[in-house]
Amino acid sequence: MSLHGYDPARASLGRVLVVGDVMLDRYWFGAVERISPEAPVPVVRIERSEERPGGAANVARNVASLGAATRLLCVCGDDEAGRTLAGLLERERVSVDLHLDPSIATTVKLRVVGRQQQLLRIDFEDAPAHEILAAKLAAFERAVADCDVVVLSDYGKGGLAHIRRMIDLAREAGRPVLVDPKGDDYARYRGATLLTPNRGEFRQVAGAWSDEADLSARAHAMRESLDLDALLVTRSEEGMSLFHAGGDHHEPTRAREVYDVSGAGDTVIATLAVMLAAGADLLDAVRAANLAAGVVVGKLGTAVVQPEELLAAGG
Repeated sequence: MSLHGYDPARASLGRVLVVGDVMLDRYWFGAVERISPEAPVPVVRIERSEERPGGAANVARNVASLGAATRLLCVCGDDEAGRTLAGLLERERVSVDLHLDPSIATTVKLRVVGRQQQLLRIDFEDAPAHEILAAKLAAFERAVADCDVVVLSDYGKGGLAHIRRMIDLAREAGRPVLVDPKGDDYARYRGATLLTPNRGEFRQVAGAWSDEADLSARAHAMRESLDLDALLVTRSEEGMSLFHAGGDHHEPTRAREVYDVSGAGDTVIATLAVMLAAGADLLDAVRAANLAAGVVVGKLGTAVVQPEELLAAGG
């Protein structure tokens, strides 16, 4: 067993319900050999492509990778991208409760990568219909009793319109609720167990801080005003800081090489969920999540952490 308490056998007994905005991440990789004669932009000759689950779907695949039974509740379009996403998740052992909305296109983020650098990102997205969201809420009510931990992954795409009710239902059922927030209206997350904003997201809502004491004061003020058990601020190269009723705890960054930070927040909340579902305490869960983030930022694009990688990172 590693120093943070991650145990694949115990993780396999946990059940995690992930709800939120899903998307399909598409990558076009190519060579850049010249500048276009039509405009001062590079010409990329595409050599290969990849498709990966993104958003809440990336959270779910990270949970599944670490061994917990994973159920994903989401909305996407009745289109080729939605079918591709469902197939990818099935191959990664994620049980998908997919609500199809024929009026929208599945959210797709297309990234063009040349010389190992992202040159361009193109987004395709629509907000889901009210009727589909109502059906999703009803499905959530049925699913929450059959999980140990709930993760709400908010990417601001409209899939969590009923998040206040979801938090209430989960807490009434005695399930911890972990939320990866988005935007500046954190009142909608009131009553959650744990919020995991990154440094920029927290600054947007709480304001800039002058020093560590000021950061702590702002974090505890938010925690108390929103009736949260804890607040975890991920701080990139500064590691991550946990603020809870017992005090403050800081984990320094463990990344050996930062290659790509996209999706790191998904890995953090997924690891927290797996650890808590397996019966770990919050501090051990944060330690494991910090190590997992250090592994995943060394990979290109949205990626997962394998059990052997997390065990090796923890010694």
